[in-house]
Amino acid sequence: MAITSANQLELLQTAEAVAREKMIDPDLVIQAMEETLARAAKSRYGSELDIRVNIDRKTGRATFARVRTVMEDDQIENHHAQLTVKQAKNYLANPQVGDEVIDEVPPVDLGRIAAQSGKQVLLQRVREAERDRQYEEFRDRKGSIINGVVKREEYGNVIVDVGRGEGILRRNEKIGREAYRIGDRIRCFIKDVRREVRGPQIFLSRTDPQFMAELFKMEVPEIYDGIIEIKAVARDPGSRAKIAVISYDNSIDPVGACVGMRGSRVQAVVNELQGEKIDIIPWNQDQATFLVNALQPAEVSKVVIDEEAGKIEVVVPDEQLSLAIGRRGQNVRLASQLTGLDIDIMTEAEESARRQAEFAERTKLFMDTLDVDEMMAQLLVSEGFGNLEEVAYVEVDELLSIDGFDEDTAAELQARARDYLEEQARKALENARKLGVEESLINFEGLTPQMLEALAKDGIKTLEDFATCADWELAGGWTTENGQRKKDEGILEAFDVSLEEAQTMVMTARVMLGWVDPTEAEPADDDSADDTSEDEEAEA
Repeated sequence: MAITSANQLELLQTAEAVAREKMIDPDLVIQAMEETLARAAKSRYGSELDIRVNIDRKTGRATFARVRTVMEDDQIENHHAQLTVKQAKNYLANPQVGDEVIDEVPPVDLGRIAAQSGKQVLLQRVREAERDRQYEEFRDRKGSIINGVVKREEYGNVIVDVGRGEGILRRNEKIGREAYRIGDRIRCFIKDVRREVRGPQIFLSRTDPQFMAELFKMEVPEIYDGIIEIKAVARDPGSRAKIAVISYDNSIDPVGACVGMRGSRVQAVVNELQGEKIDIIPWNQDQATFLVNALQPAEVSKVVIDEEAGKIEVVVPDEQLSLAIGRRGQNVRLASQLTGLDIDIMTEAEESARRQAEFAERTKLFMDTLDVDEMMAQLLVSEGFGNLEEVAYVEVDELLSIDGFDEDTAAELQARARDYLEEQARKALENARKLGVEESLINFEGLTPQMLEALAKDGIKTLEDFATCADWELAGGWTTENGQRKKDEGILEAFDVSLEEAQTMVMTARVMLGWVDPTEAEPADDDSADDTSEDEEAEA
């Protein structure tokens, strides 16, 4: 067929039809046609020529042109498509490097082979344009819910027709043992959209916590309008879920709004999630209050938060323990996901036993180190003294406030505590020197003899060794592996060295060694510390 001899508007009509069918820009189809005609022309006039085709967007007339580019004399590689400035003077008045000499050539008819080749080029370009359009469309819909129809099932994965593309619902993204037949309607969450060679890959999910959040947004107008906000979601897909909500309008109860009249709103979500039980919890800025709410229906007696370790201890009545933990630990696990904290649950009896053990341990410490009787040691512990440093360096008035303590007793206790601490420091420094700790590290401000001993036992004996440490190696930290929080013990963690203090000491050592410019010695997160904080944020 001779395209050039056909009705000139036929090209435009064909482009419009293809573009309308594939829902892409008609100009992309015309560009593909221009490339097709240019290839056919090169097969006739020579592949070494630079042949370009322009199709008029209004008339459909195809213009064929040979293009030669003006180049420097020493840059000429193809004499058929390039020419020197001197040669270009025969065609242009004042040629410059980069100018183009354009000569119109007779149009060509597409032979059978050329037409087949051109068709492949055209189809390829149209497919690419269609994939780009699909990717851009679904990328913007990432994080939202989409309705589709089950197309087929492959190895447990469900292929879903989502209109202008196909999505994949993997086996592990289905709720429980969901089974679908071809033609079933399905509602999914668009978890991810990736651009790949075979086209955009749309990954769907029904187990993602945000799927439930989006379902509530569809069922509860107050959430859609922003009056109520979903602060956190935790799911055990197909079994149980917890969702924390807050209302920015005092006249609207966030829990009641999500439940709906006679539970109609929450029931619609439950039905979509295959009967998954949902606990709707009021969110609270206070962590302890929020956690008490999150552990419902169990009652909580006491909450102790360790913010630095990201842990929380919850004390419940003995009869409430199984309810707080839940079946196979489900309740406490979901509460942990919701709050972003590790939760240790203990009964009132267990907490009482632990407190008694701590009391006895501290009492024995004071009896052994201060050479006092049990009653005096218990008095110190009862008043909140936990270690020798507190006794040695506290204001005397605090000791005098204890019943039965006079000035002589307080002064004697402080003297004994200081003597003991000084003797321990002397022995620790002696051990550190025996282990090979250099004076440069001994003289470093902020490190006690006991710290030096601990560092030496870990192989850190010079200022250079200390400067290469990461802050979390010294102070300890938390990382998350496979969804489980893991404790990283720090060399100086026993001495209550915080992450910030460790960071400052390491940076100071690096400045002293000339490794870091003092003007740039602002405390900066170490890579490893970043990993730890990122893990904590991700878990939260």
